[in-house]
Amino acid sequence: MTKVTAQMSVSLDGFYTGPRDTRNPQDMSGWMRGPEAPGFFRVTRWAVDAAAWRERQGFAGGERSVDSEIVEETFAAAGAYVMGRRMFDAGEFPWGDEPPFHAPVFVVTHRPREVLERQGGTSFTFVTEGPGRAVELARDAAGGKDVAVAGGGELLRQVLTAGLLDQFDLHIAPVLLGEGQHLFAGLGLGADDGIELVPARVVDSPGVTHLRYTVTGRAKLVLDDRGASGDLVGPAQAEQRSAL
Repeated sequence: MTKVTAQMSVSLDGFYTGPRDTRNPQDMSGWMRGPEAPGFFRVTRWAVDAAAWRERQGFAGGERSVDSEIVEETFAAAGAYVMGRRMFDAGEFPWGDEPPFHAPVFVVTHRPREVLERQGGTSFTFVTEGPGRAVELARDAAGGKDVAVAGGGELLRQVLTAGLLDQFDLHIAPVLLGEGQHLFAGLGLGADDGIELVPARVVDSPGVTHLRYTVTGRAKLVLDDRGASGDLVGPAQAEQRSAL
């Protein structure tokens, strides 16, 4: 069954890059010297060092580790991708003629463009009708495999708050960045609203902790006075107490 999945690497305090760079993301030389890059490369170091990631990018070397196994698993599960236009703009030229996706990619954008065909099975289709439509098209193209929301953070938040996400993998790097782009900022939840998740997997490695959640969706938050009322005490315990 096709699931809509997403993953993101973050610092322990929840940032996935440094502060936003307002310059053109296609200017990668400038971006590398800007405020986003140091934080981004720190939280994604575990993936860049993994052999499976490097092989997918056409690079040599890398470590054979549990991190590499998780990268390999992630690529194998995806039959189609959804990404934001800013991520596409930043990656179009560095990815080259054979991007690492090897599957259809649907780019959420306000700027129309013809379908871009690349080698290795990757194509970029530009969707102007919003994230929901992009996910719908990706489901049709995924061939029964998963639809992976590739990023960036703004698109992931939109998919999450729209109730479109089934599975969420969070990779937590052991570093505090202090400032930057916070993954969960601006979810638009009310004071008594939350998005509930169920833990499904925890994988530890020296450089990162991999968490997997099943997303169950929005739910109302309830004031909990069970500690004060004693409702947490079961009948048997209550009987024992009354006998004392």
